[in-house]
Amino acid sequence: LKSRHVQLISIGGVIGTGLFLGTANALRHGGPLGLLMGFAALGSVCYAVMVSLGEMIAHLPVSGGHITLAHRFVDPAFSFAMGYNYWYNWTIVLPAELNAAAVLIGYWSDVNAGVWITVCLVVAVAINLGGTKAYGECEFWFAIIKVITIVGLILLGIILDAKPDANGDRIGFRYWRNPGPFVQYMDVPGSLGRFLGFWAVLIQAAFSFIGTEIVAIAAGEAKNPKKNLPKAIKRVYIRIIVFYILGTLIIGLLVASNDPRLNLGTNDAASSPFVIAIQNAGIPALPSIINAALLTSAWSAASSDLYTGSRALYGLALNGNAPKILRRVNSWGLPYLCVAVGAAFALLSYMSVGAASAGKVFGYFSNMTSVCGLITWAAIAFTYIRFHKAAKIQGLDRRTLPYRAPLQPFLAYYALVFCIIILFFNGFAVFIHDGSEGPYVFDKSTFITSYFPIVFFPVLYFGFRVFGKSEVVDLSIADLQTGSRVEEERDEEEKTPKNAVQKFWAWCVSRALASLKM
Repeated sequence: LKSRHVQLISIGGVIGTGLFLGTANALRHGGPLGLLMGFAALGSVCYAVMVSLGEMIAHLPVSGGHITLAHRFVDPAFSFAMGYNYWYNWTIVLPAELNAAAVLIGYWSDVNAGVWITVCLVVAVAINLGGTKAYGECEFWFAIIKVITIVGLILLGIILDAKPDANGDRIGFRYWRNPGPFVQYMDVPGSLGRFLGFWAVLIQAAFSFIGTEIVAIAAGEAKNPKKNLPKAIKRVYIRIIVFYILGTLIIGLLVASNDPRLNLGTNDAASSPFVIAIQNAGIPALPSIINAALLTSAWSAASSDLYTGSRALYGLALNGNAPKILRRVNSWGLPYLCVAVGAAFALLSYMSVGAASAGKVFGYFSNMTSVCGLITWAAIAFTYIRFHKAAKIQGLDRRTLPYRAPLQPFLAYYALVFCIIILFFNGFAVFIHDGSEGPYVFDKSTFITSYFPIVFFPVLYFGFRVFGKSEVVDLSIADLQTGSRVEEERDEEEKTPKNAVQKFWAWCVSRALASLKM
């Protein structure tokens, strides 16, 4: 992966169906202010995780990313559990993204969702079988489309909100007054219902932010990571503020939280809040254009999911935690068997072909993905805490590292505690009566998707501790050097353009990157 690939993957990694589609449920559950507060809170956690991960991975850009680092600084059993949780995460998020694509295409067509799931899956597999360069190049262009789309939607949203209609009225904060800034979640009255609405947003926000750590997995296949990764990590907070905070603010201004089209559980949902806002504005043709751009986002996300899941499984195999046969690569280093395993699990997306709608299946898988992702974030924070202690014990001056995270180890502790609290209470809805006159009904599906991954992790950890007889790593002898790839610091990052065409292309790429970093 070249510098431009890494930069755009890190930018595009925080833009996906979670923002374009998942915010529909978040707005419906939390209201405009609950939506904004929930995404802001998770954005702070995302930043804390990314700077912690960035410091480690810029210094040690190893295959397997944070899974391998957990093996070094915590415990082989912890790495085993973390690795399978991470692989499981990306294995089930792929069906979620494929169903999201089916929901988006359903805006135009009533054809069975299975047809569109097949088309999107074939595209994702083809991109991944092309190898890392093909994936990087596709993600480069997908990310540009996503960035242009979200920036354009934010600017259009500002115009629609401020522009007076025929009667001279502006939207302004109309929907913050009626139906209100918060939603009484499940019709629970008072401040408790409003707080529960905000808390429900946190789970959906987690699905939107999960994936920013993909840059760590890509580090092992990146050129000159000591130079390129710090650039990507340092600008994470800008992307969080511009894309998510502004994006959710615009959504809350333009769409009422009680709009029935926000319900992804129905087959006739207009899906994206952005599309609903443009429909409300009465702009012809533009909803279809935006929906097409959002569809490329779902395609991009599916491709990234398959890439990350295959590399996570490959990292497990390299560490001896998966069958050796999965270490096989072709002549250009592609772990094709790992890609095949990920594609096989993607067949779960066809659950939506039955009685359940694609939107409902998307909700199931996105909820499980949020839980797995939060477990991964907590594990990354804990790994960094161990890394920080190892550096202190062994006398490694963090000021000499390619990237030194601010406010450490306090940010890592903040991320760890916040993630644990959200995980513990993430399935609260199944224990609450919805306020209707009927009897309380225990939602088994929601309970399983909310808490199964949390039980799965300690089972993997203690199972490996018992049968693998692993021990916690002694931080005084933890390996802080192997895999640092010092030799690449002496190499030229990119080849110098040799002709006018190459020089013009390099100039265009540098201008595009510069404009995105503004």
